[in-house]
Amino acid sequence: MVQQLNQLIENDPDLKGAIAGISIRSAVSGKIIYDHQGDIRLRPASNMKLLTAAAALNVLGEKYTFTTEVLTDAQVKKNTLKGNLFLKGKGDPTLIKADFDKMALEIKELGIKRIKGNLVGDDSHYDDVRYSLDQPWSDETTYYGAQISALTASPTTDYDSGSVKVKVRPGIKIGDKVHVKVTPKSNYVKIVNNAVTVKEDGKKEITIEREHAKNTITIEGTFPVNAKAVNEWIGVWDPTRYAITLFKQSLANQGIALSGKITTGTVPDTAKVLTSHQSMPLSELLVPFMKLSNNVHAEILIKEMGKVMKGEGSWEKGLDILETETAKFGVNTKTMVIRDGSGISHVNLIPANQLTLLLFAVQKEKWFPVYLSSLPVAGVQNKMVGGSLRNRMKNSSTVGKVKAKTGTISTVSTLSGYVSPRSGQTLIFSIMLNNMLDESTGKKIEDRLVTILANQ
Repeated sequence: MVQQLNQLIENDPDLKGAIAGISIRSAVSGKIIYDHQGDIRLRPASNMKLLTAAAALNVLGEKYTFTTEVLTDAQVKKNTLKGNLFLKGKGDPTLIKADFDKMALEIKELGIKRIKGNLVGDDSHYDDVRYSLDQPWSDETTYYGAQISALTASPTTDYDSGSVKVKVRPGIKIGDKVHVKVTPKSNYVKIVNNAVTVKEDGKKEITIEREHAKNTITIEGTFPVNAKAVNEWIGVWDPTRYAITLFKQSLANQGIALSGKITTGTVPDTAKVLTSHQSMPLSELLVPFMKLSNNVHAEILIKEMGKVMKGEGSWEKGLDILETETAKFGVNTKTMVIRDGSGISHVNLIPANQLTLLLFAVQKEKWFPVYLSSLPVAGVQNKMVGGSLRNRMKNSSTVGKVKAKTGTISTVSTLSGYVSPRSGQTLIFSIMLNNMLDESTGKKIEDRLVTILANQ
């Protein structure tokens, strides 16, 4: 095995000029079996989520849920709420339109038909810093770089919080504007559609872009008639107002009239809860978080840990907790640079040996089965099982036998987790490839390295 690994690392042309940090341990003894620059600090990309998930399970627990509340400090007289209605978010990253619909129905069932006041969104559960310290400007409009708010919404049950799904398909005939569908349907984003349908053998060139600091999404390009639809997820500007807008729609759908405006503010101390919504428990939330590598979930968990443990929902307090909790697993956080919970930062630095040490230590935690089942599984097509590994390592020696977290940012590809070899004794591995010219070649190298392990 050692010889095979060395040969691959030394001879692969795509690793020339790159840095590879590789650590392999026995899952039983924790002993390092193979180490190639395992103590070199490297950018982990989304392998950072391995730390965030472990800390969140330790601090918040498997059964932890996020609450969203609807409150008022006004009186209801003759079916009229004579004052403001408040929607207070406490970090739930899984709210979808159906949840707002349910809360609106519950308000209707209280006999409220009119609101003689404003609809106020309260996101004060966390601070008002929307982006982590090193997030690139170029990620601002992407779903994976969406703004962080304690009150936010997701378009689908993939739970890409703070974003909308834009589906573009060709028109019926040549020359038609393309057809655009936004999920959830709302007037929060404005669509400027400049893309046209072209002949069947024409070029499929579609761009879907949001303007900086606005919610105007412009669609440009050409789309061949009968071509397959394109889906894109776009991060919205101001997810708090996005969530309140959806709730206002839900109230209107229940026939509840709002005379005031939608705005943001804080719930008065005298307000009482009219209804509330509980998220799924953390044990279930970990599946879309880890399988689909959801950056917004990671940063919300960081802020929630700060709020729960230090009374402040900020990156500063949350990352303090992350480091404290990670150290409890015997990991040397003094060898690391930690700037966020998702790994989107290019400043994060972690040695591969410390990642495998974490993966060894968490095996003895009571929540480990939840942690393990949240990891993507190689070659399994079901998205909520295979996750970001569903189309990788499909050969018989690896399908279903590799459970690992993927990671990708520009010039970086990483993979860390567990593999069950033919010999039967589970191995823990961390492969961190930095300074790559092409991240996709990094994934092929990772797959080849893990396949060598699987065949032992």
